Amino acid sequence: MKTNFDVIIAHNKQKAEVFLSEIESKNPLFIATIATTETGKIPGVSAAGQNPDFTDFTPPADAELLLLGKCKSIQGVPITPDGIPTPGLITMSALKLANIPVVIANAGCKVSPQVPFIDLGGNSGRDIRTGDSVDNVDKVIERAKVAGEQFAKISDYLVIGESIPGGTTTALGLLSALGVNAAGKVSSTLPVNPHDLKVDVVQAGLKAAGEKFGSLTGNPVKAVSCVGDPMMPALAGLVIGAANHVPVLMAGGTQMTAVLALINALNPEALCNVAIGTTRWVINDATSDIRGIVNQFCNVPILAADLNFGGSKFPGLQIYETGLVKEGVGAGGASIAAMAKMSGAVNKDLLLKAIERNYSVLMSMK
Repeated sequence: MKTNFDVIIAHNKQKAEVFLSEIESKNPLFIATIATTETGKIPGVSAAGQNPDFTDFTPPADAELLLLGKCKSIQGVPITPDGIPTPGLITMSALKLANIPVVIANAGCKVSPQVPFIDLGGNSGRDIRTGDSVDNVDKVIERAKVAGEQFAKISDYLVIGESIPGGTTTALGLLSALGVNAAGKVSSTLPVNPHDLKVDVVQAGLKAAGEKFGSLTGNPVKAVSCVGDPMMPALAGLVIGAANHVPVLMAGGTQMTAVLALINALNPEALCNVAIGTTRWVINDATSDIRGIVNQFCNVPILAADLNFGGSKFPGLQIYETGLVKEGVGAGGASIAAMAKMSGAVNKDLLLKAIERNYSVLMSMK
């Protein structure tokens, strides 16, 4: 279903309409939760960056792009090996159009961004095949809760996105540990979704940890520690801390379902004030199933920005329509927030023009 804005209601129509009415014309704060994990360097897992080691620079570069309109950690803009720009370009364009403020939350990066950020006390994640992938999970959740509570006091609602290469593989890891059937359902930045590789990686991690599917249902902190990533406890804590006070739009694709499952295990009441905001490319993706994951454990509504780059003059943007990238850095949620704040004065056509303008500037810096 389409709303008055260029937003598609993809799941739980009634709750989604209530959520949209609550945020219309309101002033959000956008939080980008950035982290890195060695899981993202497994060949074939992620398209973030031109080589595996480049993934260490992608989240800080995304953070810089949001705050500065350009990257400092790298030249130009983070791109896939095929030349597709980071979805952070969409996020930056949407946030600028609607004059939405941004905070960077460092959940555990190998390379710190060259912009101001809050430090949630996490470390960069290890390869989940070790069965021991994330440090300080409890501490990060508690620190993030405090931050979420404070941010809720200075904004009408929060929009929280993420940047972590390899995050759909770790999402499958956490969902599997918590007993949610997500095999073949998580999305991918790649044109051919490597489901078998992701399942093999997750099985290796669970085995190394001495666990199996669903064995950590009652111990979500250990589940993250074994086969998750550093973004998860940070984003979950931010949501839990804020959702008792203001609505929270979790901006992302199937990675957000893993964070939802974590919140559901830690503090299910928080989900009453939460929605997922993603893109049309995610909800229409035949190789993943965001609704099918969420349906297994909660009824959180799913909204999708009805973005369409088919008419773009840039091949690097047109190719989004073929299923590459799809989502990231909160692109869908930021677009929804911009449309809602401006009561539809910002629409998908205006957004595309802004994205093209910013893309042109960034590509000239390469």
